[in-house]
Amino acid sequence: MHFSIPETEVRSGENGSTYVAYNIHVNGVLHCRVRYSQLLGLHEQIKKEHGNNLVPAFPPKKIFTLTPNDVEQRREQLEKYMQAVRQDPMLGASEMFNSFLRKAQQETQQIPTEEVPLEIYLSNGQKVEVNILTSDQTEDVLEAVASKLDLPDELVGYFSLFLVREGVDGGLTFVRKLQEFELPYVSVTSLRSSEFHIILRKSYWDTAYDSDVMDNRVGLNLLYAQTVSDIDRGWILVNKDQHRQLKSLQEKGSKKEFIRLGQTLKYFGYIKFDPCVTDFPEKGCHVIVSAGNNELNFQVKLPNEQMKEGSFKVTRMRCWRVTSSQVPVVNGSSSPTPGPCSSAKCEVKLELAFEYLMSKDRLQWVTITSPQAIMMSICLQSMVDELMVKKSGGSIKKVRVWSLVMGQIHLNLSAVDCCSNTMSLFLSLSQTKLSSVSLRGISASNSANDISGNDFHGNYAFEGIGDDDL
Repeated sequence: MHFSIPETEVRSGENGSTYVAYNIHVNGVLHCRVRYSQLLGLHEQIKKEHGNNLVPAFPPKKIFTLTPNDVEQRREQLEKYMQAVRQDPMLGASEMFNSFLRKAQQETQQIPTEEVPLEIYLSNGQKVEVNILTSDQTEDVLEAVASKLDLPDELVGYFSLFLVREGVDGGLTFVRKLQEFELPYVSVTSLRSSEFHIILRKSYWDTAYDSDVMDNRVGLNLLYAQTVSDIDRGWILVNKDQHRQLKSLQEKGSKKEFIRLGQTLKYFGYIKFDPCVTDFPEKGCHVIVSAGNNELNFQVKLPNEQMKEGSFKVTRMRCWRVTSSQVPVVNGSSSPTPGPCSSAKCEVKLELAFEYLMSKDRLQWVTITSPQAIMMSICLQSMVDELMVKKSGGSIKKVRVWSLVMGQIHLNLSAVDCCSNTMSLFLSLSQTKLSSVSLRGISASNSANDISGNDFHGNYAFEGIGDDDL
């Protein structure tokens, strides 16, 4: 998650006095508005529970009235403090920190605690209405949906709630996976747009777990609906013969066989992102990125209009980072050069960059510029979490818990960022001999038979995990 405090506001208090409010954004969207005293109270609680050694530095109190420069300096310090707390595997996962954010979110949106209906969408567009409290956190809402659907408790961990935006053309954009520090009802209603809604979708990557889900009637129906939806949206590629087979299985009501066939198709189980820009293999290339099968798949349009495809395996990424910068908007479009935003309208520019082992002894940074960069990063992190759980002999049910104790991705707010070594804790270079990397051509027909299923060459090994283990 990308925590930032990009702005402050002067607001009126209850007795007519004014105070400075610090706007905490998550993934570029306002999450809550807090006072310095509230964050100081949180800091004191954290110190009391975890001790001074673990707690990051907190900006000190000021005796005199703050000048504009003082406010700006405090904003930067509080931003760094919030990022440091969130990135700490113990503090960022603590109920104290998460409950503070949930309470602040509810207070900011001025939504009282009361019982309300909330519509959760399934992949096929069907709506499931659950009665919840406005103060219910993500896990509470997920369990309420599972109960309404009669999904067994042991399968709840296989699914998650996602905030999505549906375009007028029916296109679906993943905004983020709802987190433990937010209130789903408040998150979706505060956006004040019918384009946004919450969808229930499977939250694992390894198709071997599909068997667990399909053993249950409700789980089978959910997975079937998702597979049908992904095919209809064109996220899963199907040629004419496969389409006929799928249609025949649908008519017979053979849902398991339908899913089994779906598992053999290109991009089954992937999340597809909106078109964006990359610097690989050339700067300024337009690309469609998909996440799945422990990789980021690129469908790249080169400057000469030629289409190429390739995949970057998470097991060959040494580390990755997400950076954001404020970019002035000039005449309705973003200026290519970051500059001061005090007197100009600005928008946030997000980039995901990862260091990739292209061949033996050759690492290269690859950058994706996309509003969904953080969602891509979350996908990469969850793939790593799942691989680690599987390697340790755990089950998918433990992935949630595991992700809370793993190191967090470093997020730097400056326009120029440096490599985070967080991922190096469990991703390191292999000395395995590798062949060269290449992008494969893509035929304009876009059928499954015309797109190479091969990824980049090479056999980079996850640290402590051989290729046979993946």
